[in-house]
Amino acid sequence: MAAKKSGKTLELPAVLDLNEASALRDKLLSMRGNPLAVDASSVERIGALCAQVLMAAEKTWDQDKQSFTFAKVSDAFTKTMQLVGVNIDHLLAKEIRQ
Repeated sequence: MAAKKSGKTLELPAVLDLNEASALRDKLLSMRGNPLAVDASSVERIGALCAQVLMAAEKTWDQDKQSFTFAKVSDAFTKTMQLVGVNIDHLLAKEIRQ
């Protein structure tokens, strides 16, 4: 019987700008293969490139048949994702859906 992999949590920094995109990608790749909950509650600013990295990660987790959710999100994170045209409603943990 295969052991069930435990989930991991990634806490995002307050600023996710162009300089953070590569580091974010590397962190996500290091967590691949396990269910992932992203904590975006501290995010004050997110750029379009980091939003793309997160959405590419969501597709990767989906292809790997692993769970990818946003456990917590800040208002700034939600508003910026909406402004760049990304709907994350389906990725929100059930406790924070409105």
